[in-house]
Amino acid sequence: MEYKNQNLTKYLDDLAAKVPAPGGGSAAAMSAAMAASLISMVVNFTLGKSKYAVFQTELEGIFSKSERLRKDFLHLVDLDVIAYQSKDIRKAIDVPLMLARLCSQAAKLCSVLIKKGNINLISDVAVAAILLESAFTSARFNIDINLKSLGNKKLNQGVTKELNKLARIIQKIRLNSEASVGKVIRG
Repeated sequence: MEYKNQNLTKYLDDLAAKVPAPGGGSAAAMSAAMAASLISMVVNFTLGKSKYAVFQTELEGIFSKSERLRKDFLHLVDLDVIAYQSKDIRKAIDVPLMLARLCSQAAKLCSVLIKKGNINLISDVAVAAILLESAFTSARFNIDINLKSLGNKKLNQGVTKELNKLARIIQKIRLNSEASVGKVIRG
């Protein structure tokens, strides 16, 4: 089943059903797709405003990246289901690892939008950063459990090192986003 071509109700019904997939990995990818959608929305509300004209080219680049990421995340919703059904542990590692890497790329877009996006949508940027950190953490749980099952210490060490680095980046972006939004909202 391709969930990217189904309505949200179908996806959520299947996620809630007594079936093994979709599960947490697919839900993490969906959360990341929602985050990328929020990034695109913020850019859409920023482009064309004279106050942000100096950032036009950069914002157009961010929009292009966020839309590509949104499609990639949505594709991972389905790839995670396929990986689970394949019973191939390596695929069950590779899909959430792709998700984790892409979450890091998307989170970097939030950093720029906090400073250069429409101030009226700054809370949406923070929500995107929070969703991305959540999707990353969820992907990491799936990676960790499958690495343990695989029993490849060299792979485990390399992946863990990469994930630790990405986790620090994403957490820093999320914390900075929350702090910046707090200053704007609360004064």
